[in-house]
Amino acid sequence: MTPQLRQAIQLLQYSNIEASQFIEDELLKNPLLERAEGADPGSAAEPELPAPVAAEPPDATSFASSGMMPGAEDAPLDIDVSNTYDAGTGADGAYGGGHDDGEDWNAIDALGAKGPSLREHLEQQARLAFSTMRERVIAAALIAALDGAGRICDPPEQMAATLGVSLEQLEAVRAIMLRFDPVGVFARDLVECLRVQLEEKNRFDPAMAALLANLEMLARRDMRGLQVVCGVDAEDLAGMVAELKRLDPKPGARFEAEPLRPLIPDVLMRALPVQADGTNDWTLEINPETMPRLLIRRGFQARLAVSASRETKAFLSEQMQSATWLVKALESRAQTILRVSAEIVRRQEGFFAHGISHLRPLTLRDIAAEVELHESTISRVTSNKSIATPRGIFELKFFFTTALTGANGQTHSAETVRHRVQALISGENPKNILSDDALAAILQKEGIDIARRTVAKYREALRIPGSAQRKRDKMPA
Repeated sequence: MTPQLRQAIQLLQYSNIEASQFIEDELLKNPLLERAEGADPGSAAEPELPAPVAAEPPDATSFASSGMMPGAEDAPLDIDVSNTYDAGTGADGAYGGGHDDGEDWNAIDALGAKGPSLREHLEQQARLAFSTMRERVIAAALIAALDGAGRICDPPEQMAATLGVSLEQLEAVRAIMLRFDPVGVFARDLVECLRVQLEEKNRFDPAMAALLANLEMLARRDMRGLQVVCGVDAEDLAGMVAELKRLDPKPGARFEAEPLRPLIPDVLMRALPVQADGTNDWTLEINPETMPRLLIRRGFQARLAVSASRETKAFLSEQMQSATWLVKALESRAQTILRVSAEIVRRQEGFFAHGISHLRPLTLRDIAAEVELHESTISRVTSNKSIATPRGIFELKFFFTTALTGANGQTHSAETVRHRVQALISGENPKNILSDDALAAILQKEGIDIARRTVAKYREALRIPGSAQRKRDKMPA
C-alpha cells in the first residue's frame, strides 16, 4: 500500500475538523498550496477543490463514479485495510499532529492535565444511564441545548417536537439527567436547579419549598415576610438561607470557563420546497465552514522553475505532485461522503418526515451495495461524522439499526419496535395492565413477528417493570 493511498483512506475516516487540521499541516509544509481566500488574482493558481456539491438523495447515481476515488492510479481505495498498521496515527485512527515542545513533553502528563469538558462528562454518564437509541438521542439533544451555566436553553416542548417524541418522553429522560453529576444541570430555571440539589441532600421540605417559591423576597431582604410565608422563626430562616448559599446556582460553570463548544456537523441537510405530488426532497452539502478550499500556485512554481537548480526543480516537482494529489483526494472524499449520506437520507426519509417511530433497519452492507463501495469504506465514511438535519444533529452511525422480520416479510427497525413497546405500555389502561404475552400478541397483529422473551428483553432495556409491578404502581390509593 502506497503512502498516498494510506493517507486517502485516513482522510475518509477523519471528521471535517480533523481533515481541516491535516490540511493546515500540509499548507505549512507545501509552498505550492494556499487557501482560496488568500489567492493572488494575478497568479496562475487554479482552484482544484470546487464549491460543495448539492446532492439529491433520491438520485444517488448523480454523484461521481468510483473512478474518482483518490489513489485510483496506484490501487483501488475501496479495499479492506483493517489489519494494516500505520505508525502515523493513533490506535483509533484519529489524526494527531506532531509536538515541538521538546524532549520534556510528556503525552501522559498532557492528557492528565486537562480534565473532560462538561459535554464529555455528561456524555459519559448518558452512555451508562440510557440503553435505547431513543433515550440517547434525547440525551444528546439535551446536552447540546445546555448553556454555560448548565441550564436548558430551548423550550422542552420545542425540542420534543423537533425530535419527533412526546414531551413526556423527553421529560422522563431529563428527570434522570437532572441527577447527573454535577447535580442540577438540565434545569429549566434557578428554582428547579436549587430544588434538585436540595432533594439530593434530602433537605427539601415544605418550608424550603416556600422559600424557593419566594426568592424575590429574599433578594429584597424581606426576612419578616419570609418567616410568615415559610412558617419558621428567624433562626430557622437563617439556617435555610445558609443552606441555599451552599448550593451551586450554576453547576455547569465550574466545569469549564468557556461556553460549551457546539457540535459542528460535517454534512448539512436542508429541505427543498415540497413538490407538486406532496413528496419531500432534500439537498446535501459538505459544511463549508469546516473545510477550507485549496489552490495550487502553478504560476509561482513556473516562475521559480525558470532559473532554479536541479535540486530545486526536483523539490518543486515533488511538491506539485503532492499538492495535486491532495486536492483530488479532498474532492473525492467530499464526493464519497455525499454519496453515502445521500443514500442514508434516502433510506431513512420516513424518520425525517415523521420521527423515530419511522426509523428503518439499515446496515453497512445495504449502503455499500447501493453506492458500490466496500463495507469497510462505508464504516470509515460514517465514523466520526455528523449531519445537521431539520430534526437536529445526528452522527451518521445513528441511522444504522438492526432489523426484525415482520409477519408479511417486511422488516422493522429494532429501535422502532422498542419505541412501540414503550408507547403501548404508556397508554395501557390501569385496570387492564398488558403482560409481555399481550404485548407480543398486539405487535404480531401489527405485522411484527416477535416472541414474548424479546418483548421482555426490550421492556427491561427500557427500565420498565413487569406487569405485576406496574399493576401495583397504578392501583388507585
